[in-house]
Amino acid sequence: MKIALVRQRYTPFGGAERFVSRAMQALGAQGAEITLITRSWEPDGNMEALTCDPFYLGSLWRDWGFSRCVRRTLARHSFDLVQSHERIPGCDVYRAGDGVHREWLAQRRRALGFTARLGLALNPYHRYVLAAEKALFASPELKAVICNSRMVKEELQRWFSLPAEKLQVIYSGVDTEAFHPRLKAEHRQAVRSRLGIGENAPLFLFVGSGFERKGLAALLAAMAAGPRDARLLVVGKDKHLERFVRHAARLGLAGRARFVGGQKDVRPYYAAADALVLPTLYDPFPNVALEAMACGLPIVTSLKSGAAELVEAGMNGYVCDALDTEALAAHLGKLHSPGDCARLGEAARRTVEPLSLERMGQNLLDFYRGLEAGRN
Repeated sequence: MKIALVRQRYTPFGGAERFVSRAMQALGAQGAEITLITRSWEPDGNMEALTCDPFYLGSLWRDWGFSRCVRRTLARHSFDLVQSHERIPGCDVYRAGDGVHREWLAQRRRALGFTARLGLALNPYHRYVLAAEKALFASPELKAVICNSRMVKEELQRWFSLPAEKLQVIYSGVDTEAFHPRLKAEHRQAVRSRLGIGENAPLFLFVGSGFERKGLAALLAAMAAGPRDARLLVVGKDKHLERFVRHAARLGLAGRARFVGGQKDVRPYYAAADALVLPTLYDPFPNVALEAMACGLPIVTSLKSGAAELVEAGMNGYVCDALDTEALAAHLGKLHSPGDCARLGEAARRTVEPLSLERMGQNLLDFYRGLEAGRN
């Protein structure tokens, strides 16, 4: 099969982009011929890339211009299936890896004051995305939507009344060999020593770019109210990084919270940590949750995270509302014991072992073949 995948930009720190890369590897192994249509992408021998990089100023013009360029590019080439990871009408399949923008705005408003909510409503970029989202799901060319969680499927049904048969839930896959509990023996002591963290100190890990959406403010508040000997390691990029560093200091966390920036290889930090904490305001399904669980870490996440679907409270992690810092602090307290973390981490590993890259690739290929059979 000749499959076109559309994704605007690749960054090694982005979860959605990592899914595209993994999907291409898995599909290529199954014999599919993959072409990526993108603005920019790191070279990869497993794929051909067509570049759509029109001039732009600002995010609204950027997305609008890319959408127009993609549609012109598709008109000049022939593919069996076109799958977009961007909100672009005219594709056969849309993977809702970024979730539902209407739902994200609803969740974001919960954390904002009146003035900020008004600004959100009047922001022209959000108005453009909402219009693009509506046009995408009303497009007659759209045959199916891949949802990376049941949460996203339910949101699409609620917001757009899409029929259930048009929505396919396919979880992301994780390389269970590259992300493995054995990494602890290789990296744990070295990373902790380099960062000045004691071998037995409880260490919670936050991984994500875009600190506001990922819930770092709530986590810092919970850390300030939680066990005093616990430490926090923040991995990720954010344009307001210094503001969060100052906020951590105001909360008395200057010596307990370390910010190490974005990392191409997060595995040493999974190895050093005892648990992953991601109280995100909204995340369709964070890949970091799969990676952490595969490395043998329990996770604490929010009700509006697709990863919550994998969590059994007290068995392999905990779930709470993203803004409930009291509950979050209580969950951190339950993970204070290294023995409890290890026990829950073993269960977390067992939970994600079936979610391999091979299985994801096969599920995607079966899905594509089913669509193709329906056309004939």
